[in-house]
Amino acid sequence: MQKILLAVDRMSTWLGQAFAWCIVALTLLISYEVYSRYVLNEPHDWTLNAQIMLYGTLFMLAGAYTLAKNNHVRGDVLYGFFEPRTQAGWDLLLYIVFFLPGIVALTWSGWTYAMESWAIREKTFSATPMPLYPFKFVIPLAGAMLLLQGIVEIVRCIQCLQTGEWPSRDQDVEEVDVEKLKAMVNVKDEDIAGLAVSSPRANVAGSHA
Repeated sequence: MQKILLAVDRMSTWLGQAFAWCIVALTLLISYEVYSRYVLNEPHDWTLNAQIMLYGTLFMLAGAYTLAKNNHVRGDVLYGFFEPRTQAGWDLLLYIVFFLPGIVALTWSGWTYAMESWAIREKTFSATPMPLYPFKFVIPLAGAMLLLQGIVEIVRCIQCLQTGEWPSRDQDVEEVDVEKLKAMVNVKDEDIAGLAVSSPRANVAGSHA
């Protein structure tokens, strides 16, 4: 079971990392348009639509990745103080009551929305129309990945309720924990304080005193 859960984590991670390149595309596109508009005096009407579609794709397909890393924003003023079993119980309740109905609705309606757009070969309303229907399929894809990752998280909640500990998950880039970093390089607070006292600036300040 754990191998299946980690495999879904890796799939969500790969998808999020792959579409993270939309950030690079967005940066290049915006830079090009600024140069073209203000230096060459040749603005383009299609760039705004392209920027919106790229950003929407990035935002939607990063959802499963963020859920896999347990990095979605939550009001954890009290949550962080709960025991793992209590956390798992609340998470399981919220997944069943809110997450599953919402994501199923998103996936179902998104598929219908995308198919209707495909049927008419929908394009943007601009002087230079761009095909819009391929990007509409991002909605059901993102919904399906979120639903799959959500099921994995529900299984993790059940496992935590049974064992009292959260099961492991696939790791990726995380915020730096200062205390963990100190432990890794064998540095103590006393060592840092000693460096501050022996620094040239501190010596100069001491000589003036």
